[in-house]
Amino acid sequence: MRKIVITADDITVTAELNESATAEEIWEQLPLQGTVQTWGDEVYFEIPVEAEQAPNARASVEVGTLGYWPMGQAFCIFFGPTPASTDGKPRAYSPVNIIGSMIDDPAVLQEVTPGSTIRVARARKQD
Repeated sequence: MRKIVITADDITVTAELNESATAEEIWEQLPLQGTVQTWGDEVYFEIPVEAEQAPNARASVEVGTLGYWPMGQAFCIFFGPTPASTDGKPRAYSPVNIIGSMIDDPAVLQEVTPGSTIRVARARKQD
């Protein structure tokens, strides 16, 4: 399990990256920092990782999903409906590579301010 810590404003949440090739690329680049952008109930930021769209990429995701958006080279965290949603579930603008999921309640991300700094780092190992 590859645990990560996401910090923005005064909010710190934990998540985990899966075993996909895109998640592996991101893990190798950590820590990453960027500027928060929001799109409905999605926080995303551009990262210096270039990955192709995965064969299993999809636009319809679950609350708490971490995705990599190939079109915008962005790390995405989905915590509710977006402008593309047709129901109460998150829907990406275009397919994202699924790279992991939140461990903590993603709803706290509603408090994150667009334009603030967001940081993703490896979680410290538990002794």
